[in-house]
Amino acid sequence: MKVAILVPAAWDDDYYVKELEKQVAMLAEAGIEAVAVEWDKASDDVLRGVDGVAPLIAWGYHLEPGRWFDLLDRIDFRKVPCANPVPVLRWNSDKAYLEELGDKGVPTVPSLTGHSDDDDDLMDRARRHFADAQEFVVKPLVSASAAGTHRIARDAALPDDAAGKRMLVQPFQPEILKSGEMSLIYFGGDYSHAAIKTPKDGDYRVQPEFGGGEVQVDAPDSARKVAEAALAAAPGDTAYARVDLVSDGNDGWLLMELELVEPDLFLRYAPDGGAFASALKDMLSA
Repeated sequence: MKVAILVPAAWDDDYYVKELEKQVAMLAEAGIEAVAVEWDKASDDVLRGVDGVAPLIAWGYHLEPGRWFDLLDRIDFRKVPCANPVPVLRWNSDKAYLEELGDKGVPTVPSLTGHSDDDDDLMDRARRHFADAQEFVVKPLVSASAAGTHRIARDAALPDDAAGKRMLVQPFQPEILKSGEMSLIYFGGDYSHAAIKTPKDGDYRVQPEFGGGEVQVDAPDSARKVAEAALAAAPGDTAYARVDLVSDGNDGWLLMELELVEPDLFLRYAPDGGAFASALKDMLSA
Protein backbone atom coordinates (compact mmCIF):
# COMPACT_ATOMS: atom_id res chain seq x y z
CA MET A 1 0.00 0.00 0.00
CA LYS A 2 1.31 3.42 -0.99
CA VAL A 3 -0.04 6.41 0.92
CA ALA A 4 0.49 10.14 0.40
CA ILE A 5 1.08 12.05 3.63
CA LEU A 6 0.04 15.64 2.96
CA VAL A 7 2.65 18.09 4.24
CA PRO A 8 3.13 21.88 4.33
CA ALA A 9 3.77 23.84 1.18
CA ALA A 10 6.68 25.54 2.97
CA TRP A 11 9.06 23.50 5.11
CA ASP A 12 10.19 26.31 7.41
CA ASP A 13 10.18 24.36 10.66
CA ASP A 14 12.29 21.39 11.65
CA TYR A 15 9.26 20.02 13.51
CA TYR A 16 7.59 18.92 10.28
CA VAL A 17 10.65 17.03 9.06
CA LYS A 18 11.01 15.11 12.33
CA GLU A 19 7.30 14.37 12.51
CA LEU A 20 7.27 13.09 8.93
CA GLU A 21 10.24 10.80 9.60
CA LYS A 22 8.47 9.39 12.66
CA GLN A 23 5.21 8.77 10.81
CA VAL A 24 6.92 7.21 7.78
CA ALA A 25 8.82 4.80 10.05
CA MET A 26 5.69 3.80 11.99
CA LEU A 27 3.69 3.23 8.81
CA ALA A 28 6.51 1.20 7.24
CA GLU A 29 6.28 -1.26 10.12
CA ALA A 30 2.65 -1.83 9.14
CA GLY A 31 3.59 -2.45 5.50
CA ILE A 32 2.64 1.02 4.26
CA GLU A 33 4.93 2.98 1.94
CA ALA A 34 4.38 6.63 2.87
CA VAL A 35 5.46 9.45 0.57
CA ALA A 36 5.36 13.17 1.35
CA VAL A 37 3.21 15.31 -0.95
CA GLU A 38 2.81 19.06 -0.49
CA TRP A 39 -0.93 19.39 -0.02
CA ASP A 40 -1.34 22.23 -2.52
CA LYS A 41 0.48 20.17 -5.17
CA ALA A 42 -1.62 17.02 -4.81
CA SER A 43 -2.64 16.90 -8.47
CA ASP A 44 -5.00 14.35 -10.00
CA ASP A 45 -1.95 12.49 -11.30
CA VAL A 46 -0.62 12.26 -7.75
CA LEU A 47 -3.97 11.01 -6.47
CA ARG A 48 -4.08 8.36 -9.19
CA GLY A 49 -0.64 7.12 -8.14
CA VAL A 50 -1.43 6.30 -4.50
CA ASP A 51 -3.69 3.89 -2.65
CA GLY A 52 -4.69 6.42 -0.04
CA VAL A 53 -4.22 9.89 1.42
CA ALA A 54 -3.59 11.05 4.98
CA PRO A 55 -3.46 14.82 5.69
CA LEU A 56 -1.39 14.25 8.82
CA ILE A 57 0.91 17.28 8.41
CA ALA A 58 -1.15 19.45 6.04
CA TRP A 59 -0.35 22.61 7.96
CA GLY A 60 -1.29 25.80 6.13
CA TYR A 61 -4.56 24.57 4.65
CA HIS A 62 -6.33 27.32 6.59
CA LEU A 63 -4.36 29.97 4.71
CA GLU A 64 -5.84 28.86 1.38
CA PRO A 65 -9.22 27.34 2.24
CA GLY A 66 -10.47 27.46 -1.34
CA ARG A 67 -7.65 25.24 -2.55
CA TRP A 68 -8.04 22.99 0.47
CA PHE A 69 -11.73 22.33 -0.07
CA ASP A 70 -11.06 21.83 -3.80
CA LEU A 71 -8.52 19.12 -2.91
CA LEU A 72 -11.03 17.40 -0.64
CA ASP A 73 -13.59 17.49 -3.46
CA ARG A 74 -11.11 15.87 -5.86
CA ILE A 75 -10.13 13.16 -3.35
CA ASP A 76 -13.82 12.45 -2.86
CA PHE A 77 -14.63 12.49 -6.60
CA ARG A 78 -11.81 10.04 -7.38
CA LYS A 79 -12.85 7.84 -4.46
CA VAL A 80 -9.30 7.79 -3.08
CA PRO A 81 -9.35 6.28 0.43
CA CYS A 82 -8.62 8.97 2.96
CA ALA A 83 -7.81 8.91 6.66
CA ASN A 84 -9.63 10.69 8.04
CA PRO A 85 -12.63 10.47 5.66
CA VAL A 86 -13.36 13.48 3.45
CA PRO A 87 -16.77 14.28 5.04
CA VAL A 88 -15.06 14.38 8.44
CA LEU A 89 -12.26 16.62 7.13
CA ARG A 90 -14.72 19.04 5.49
CA TRP A 91 -16.78 19.29 8.66
CA ASN A 92 -13.77 19.69 10.94
CA SER A 93 -12.08 22.33 8.76
CA ASP A 94 -14.72 24.89 9.76
CA LYS A 95 -15.01 25.72 13.46
CA ALA A 96 -18.76 26.12 13.17
CA TYR A 97 -18.74 22.47 14.25
CA LEU A 98 -18.19 23.68 17.84
CA GLU A 99 -21.54 25.44 17.90
CA GLU A 100 -23.11 22.30 16.41
CA LEU A 101 -21.59 20.01 19.03
CA GLY A 102 -22.76 22.30 21.80
CA ASP A 103 -26.29 22.16 20.38
CA LYS A 104 -26.04 18.35 20.43
CA GLY A 105 -25.31 18.36 24.15
CA VAL A 106 -21.54 17.84 24.08
CA PRO A 107 -19.99 19.88 26.93
CA THR A 108 -18.33 22.58 24.85
CA VAL A 109 -16.88 26.03 25.46
CA PRO A 110 -19.90 28.19 24.55
CA SER A 111 -19.56 29.31 20.94
CA LEU A 112 -21.21 31.85 18.68
CA THR A 113 -20.51 32.11 14.95
CA GLY A 114 -21.24 34.85 12.49
CA HIS A 115 -19.84 37.19 9.87
CA SER A 116 -17.81 40.16 11.01
CA ASP A 117 -19.82 42.40 8.68
CA ASP A 118 -23.25 41.36 9.95
CA ASP A 119 -25.69 44.25 10.30
CA ASP A 120 -26.47 42.96 13.79
CA ASP A 121 -22.91 43.41 15.04
CA LEU A 122 -21.33 40.09 16.01
CA MET A 123 -19.81 41.43 19.22
CA ASP A 124 -23.12 43.00 20.27
CA ARG A 125 -24.73 39.59 19.87
CA ALA A 126 -21.90 37.96 21.82
CA ARG A 127 -22.28 40.42 24.70
CA ARG A 128 -26.01 39.66 24.87
CA HIS A 129 -25.54 35.91 24.44
CA PHE A 130 -22.74 35.60 27.01
CA ALA A 131 -23.97 38.09 29.58
CA ASP A 132 -21.43 37.10 32.26
CA ALA A 133 -18.33 37.02 30.07
CA GLN A 134 -15.70 39.66 30.88
CA GLU A 135 -13.38 38.69 28.03
CA PHE A 136 -13.74 36.93 24.71
CA VAL A 137 -11.62 34.89 22.36
CA VAL A 138 -12.31 35.50 18.68
CA LYS A 139 -10.88 33.59 15.74
CA PRO A 140 -11.66 32.91 12.06
CA LEU A 141 -13.84 29.88 11.44
CA VAL A 142 -11.13 28.43 9.21
CA SER A 143 -7.92 28.75 11.20
CA ALA A 144 -5.18 26.76 12.93
CA SER A 145 -2.33 27.22 15.41
CA ALA A 146 -3.95 30.36 16.88
CA ALA A 147 -3.68 32.18 13.54
CA GLY A 148 -5.95 35.23 13.67
CA THR A 149 -6.90 34.47 17.28
CA HIS A 150 -7.37 37.36 19.71
CA ARG A 151 -8.26 37.74 23.39
CA ILE A 152 -10.30 40.91 23.75
CA ALA A 153 -12.11 42.82 26.49
CA ARG A 154 -15.88 42.64 26.78
CA ASP A 155 -16.45 46.12 25.37
CA ALA A 156 -13.87 45.84 22.57
CA ALA A 157 -14.64 45.77 18.88
CA LEU A 158 -13.49 42.97 16.61
CA PRO A 159 -9.81 43.36 15.61
CA ASP A 160 -9.05 44.83 12.20
CA ASP A 161 -7.84 41.53 10.74
CA ALA A 162 -11.32 40.04 11.28
CA ALA A 163 -12.85 42.32 8.65
CA GLY A 164 -14.78 40.44 6.00
CA LYS A 165 -14.40 37.05 7.71
CA ARG A 166 -16.69 34.52 9.30
CA MET A 167 -15.71 34.42 12.96
CA LEU A 168 -16.08 32.35 16.12
CA VAL A 169 -16.60 34.14 19.44
CA GLN A 170 -16.25 32.37 22.81
CA PRO A 171 -16.05 33.53 26.43
CA PHE A 172 -12.42 33.44 27.51
CA GLN A 173 -11.72 30.45 29.77
CA PRO A 174 -9.47 31.62 32.64
CA GLU A 175 -8.80 27.98 33.64
CA ILE A 176 -6.43 27.78 30.67
CA LEU A 177 -4.06 30.03 32.63
CA LYS A 178 -4.25 27.83 35.74
CA SER A 179 -4.30 24.25 34.50
CA GLY A 180 -3.68 24.49 30.77
CA GLU A 181 -5.35 22.49 28.02
CA MET A 182 -5.56 18.71 28.00
CA SER A 183 -5.12 16.90 24.67
CA LEU A 184 -6.43 13.34 24.45
CA ILE A 185 -5.29 11.19 21.52
CA TYR A 186 -7.45 8.46 19.97
CA PHE A 187 -6.56 5.91 17.30
CA GLY A 188 -9.44 4.07 15.64
CA GLY A 189 -11.74 5.49 18.30
CA ASP A 190 -9.71 4.05 21.18
CA TYR A 191 -7.93 6.19 23.76
CA SER A 192 -4.13 6.07 23.45
CA HIS A 193 -2.45 8.81 25.50
CA ALA A 194 -2.70 12.43 26.61
CA ALA A 195 -0.72 15.56 27.38
CA ILE A 196 -1.29 18.85 29.16
CA LYS A 197 -0.30 21.99 27.24
CA THR A 198 0.34 25.18 29.19
CA PRO A 199 0.90 28.79 28.09
CA LYS A 200 4.02 30.69 29.02
CA ASP A 201 3.71 33.41 31.65
CA GLY A 202 1.83 36.41 30.31
CA ASP A 203 0.22 34.54 27.41
CA TYR A 204 -2.91 32.45 26.96
CA ARG A 205 -1.90 30.47 23.87
CA VAL A 206 -0.53 26.97 24.48
CA GLN A 207 1.08 26.35 21.09
CA PRO A 208 4.88 25.83 21.15
CA GLU A 209 5.43 28.66 18.67
CA PHE A 210 4.13 31.00 21.40
CA GLY A 211 6.30 29.49 24.11
CA GLY A 212 3.80 26.94 25.39
CA GLY A 213 4.99 23.86 27.24
CA GLU A 214 3.71 20.29 27.57
CA VAL A 215 3.85 17.30 29.89
CA GLN A 216 2.51 13.78 29.45
CA VAL A 217 -0.47 12.81 31.62
CA ASP A 218 -3.03 10.05 31.87
CA ALA A 219 -6.46 11.49 31.15
CA PRO A 220 -9.05 10.91 33.88
CA ASP A 221 -12.28 9.08 33.09
CA SER A 222 -14.23 12.35 33.32
CA ALA A 223 -12.14 13.84 30.51
CA ARG A 224 -12.38 10.71 28.37
CA LYS A 225 -16.17 10.77 28.70
CA VAL A 226 -16.36 14.26 27.20
CA ALA A 227 -13.80 13.44 24.51
CA GLU A 228 -15.68 10.33 23.46
CA ALA A 229 -19.00 12.18 23.37
CA ALA A 230 -17.42 14.67 20.95
CA LEU A 231 -16.02 11.91 18.74
CA ALA A 232 -19.37 10.11 18.72
CA ALA A 233 -21.03 13.28 17.43
CA ALA A 234 -18.62 13.67 14.48
CA PRO A 235 -20.01 12.80 11.03
CA GLY A 236 -17.95 9.62 10.65
CA ASP A 237 -15.36 7.33 12.16
CA THR A 238 -11.78 8.51 12.61
CA ALA A 239 -8.42 6.78 12.28
CA TYR A 240 -6.80 9.47 14.43
CA ALA A 241 -8.13 12.27 16.58
CA ARG A 242 -6.96 14.79 19.14
CA VAL A 243 -9.52 16.17 21.55
CA ASP A 244 -8.58 19.38 23.36
CA LEU A 245 -10.35 20.05 26.65
CA VAL A 246 -10.24 22.72 29.34
CA SER A 247 -11.38 22.43 32.94
CA ASP A 248 -14.73 24.02 33.71
CA GLY A 249 -13.33 25.17 37.08
CA ASN A 250 -15.09 22.42 38.99
CA ASP A 251 -14.88 18.69 38.32
CA GLY A 252 -15.87 18.78 34.67
CA TRP A 253 -14.37 19.43 31.24
CA LEU A 254 -15.31 21.47 28.20
CA LEU A 255 -14.39 20.79 24.59
CA MET A 256 -12.12 23.46 23.13
CA GLU A 257 -11.28 21.82 19.80
CA LEU A 258 -11.84 18.50 18.07
CA GLU A 259 -8.73 18.15 15.88
CA LEU A 260 -9.27 15.68 13.02
CA VAL A 261 -7.23 17.17 10.15
CA GLU A 262 -3.51 17.66 10.94
CA PRO A 263 -3.02 17.76 14.72
CA ASP A 264 0.16 17.07 16.63
CA LEU A 265 -0.67 13.57 17.84
CA PHE A 266 2.07 13.55 20.50
CA LEU A 267 3.38 10.30 19.03
CA ARG A 268 6.40 10.74 21.30
CA TYR A 269 4.12 9.69 24.17
CA ALA A 270 2.25 6.87 22.41
CA PRO A 271 2.50 3.72 24.56
CA ASP A 272 1.90 1.60 21.45
CA GLY A 273 3.06 3.29 18.29
CA GLY A 274 1.61 0.42 16.30
CA ALA A 275 -1.93 1.54 17.14
CA PHE A 276 -1.40 4.66 15.02
CA ALA A 277 -0.30 2.73 11.94
CA SER A 278 -2.90 -0.02 12.41
CA ALA A 279 -5.75 2.50 12.64
CA LEU A 280 -4.67 4.23 9.42
CA LYS A 281 -4.19 0.94 7.59
CA ASP A 282 -7.60 -0.35 8.69
CA MET A 283 -9.38 2.76 7.47
CA LEU A 284 -7.52 2.99 4.17
CA SER A 285 -8.07 -0.71 3.46
CA ALA A 286 -11.78 -0.73 4.24
